[in-house]
Amino acid sequence: MKLFFPLCLLTLAACNKTPEAPPSPPPPAVAVIQVTSSQVPKVVEVSGQTEGVRQVEVRARVGGILTKRLYNEGQVVAAGQPLFQIDPAPFEIELARAKAQLSEQQARLEQAVREERRLKELAAQKAVSQKEADDAGSLRATLQATMEASKAALNQAELNLSYTRVLAPISGVTGRAERSEGALVNAGTDSLLTTLVQTSPIWVRFSLSDQEATALRGKPGGLANAQVALTLASGQRVSSPGRVNFEAGQVDPRLSTIGLRAEFDNTKLEVLPGQFVRVALTVGMRSAILLPQTAVLQNDQGRFVYVLGEENKAMVRPLKTDGWSGNQWVVVGGLKDGEQVIADNLLRVRPGAVVKPVVPGAAPAAAK
Repeated sequence: MKLFFPLCLLTLAACNKTPEAPPSPPPPAVAVIQVTSSQVPKVVEVSGQTEGVRQVEVRARVGGILTKRLYNEGQVVAAGQPLFQIDPAPFEIELARAKAQLSEQQARLEQAVREERRLKELAAQKAVSQKEADDAGSLRATLQATMEASKAALNQAELNLSYTRVLAPISGVTGRAERSEGALVNAGTDSLLTTLVQTSPIWVRFSLSDQEATALRGKPGGLANAQVALTLASGQRVSSPGRVNFEAGQVDPRLSTIGLRAEFDNTKLEVLPGQFVRVALTVGMRSAILLPQTAVLQNDQGRFVYVLGEENKAMVRPLKTDGWSGNQWVVVGGLKDGEQVIADNLLRVRPGAVVKPVVPGAAPAAAK
């Protein structure tokens, strides 16, 4: 019993001892950047769709059997390059007949000219009547007209023969052949053989809201001198710059937009007609601050950043942004030159909490 009593006292003393509070975590290490305004291009980005400058239907102009296809489908062809061959035999026969008829009419005309000259001389000598001389002149004129008609028929026969070799009317990319070899083609409604699309230069159609277009017109140079860049859906940037070559003269009442069109050089065939692309119009410069994507957050009220306040406390600062410049936000309101913006480790930052600013690039190591 004497030994049990001291042990109880020791146990009670241990139970009454207050546990020590855990140490508070150190402030998170964050990278900060000091912002400075600069001249940033004023860029408007919209969606657009490409189209060929010219799209031509290649049709048969004479009827016959299609004997050859002289190109590969999807091939780039030059203007005047043969595409199809229609059986020329019937048209060669027609040409030979027209030549023979013209030779016959020439012979008759020469005879009529000689007869007219002879009868005029006889009529002057009162050897024949004046009527016979006049009839000879009328016959010569009739044969002259008939020979002109024969020349026209010969020209038509030569033209029809040339149409049996179907040529590309423009330079461009060929489409799928609508008729195969051995098919009978007609010069009427069933005459389509293929299509051709001129791909260089290429056009891009897009629209701007009425307010955007009005604002851009007020910039130096306006829309006509705007620099236009093209980005494909894959993210690839088209190498050649473009220019606006058309602006609609009225606003679309359904969408309140104005249609525009830009022209790009496409000799490298980087763009095909019908593609959906991103169009970026640069219409001047403006003063703004550029921030990396990691520094800008968003909530129900809009975009904001954390700035470094007094005693290294993180302060919320709402932003006014106006698009992108490359991969950076363009900030046009909410920040002043010289302020320090927290650029990373934002998941550990709380409004009013103390942070540990470090040199950009060293924050991950410090946090680790």
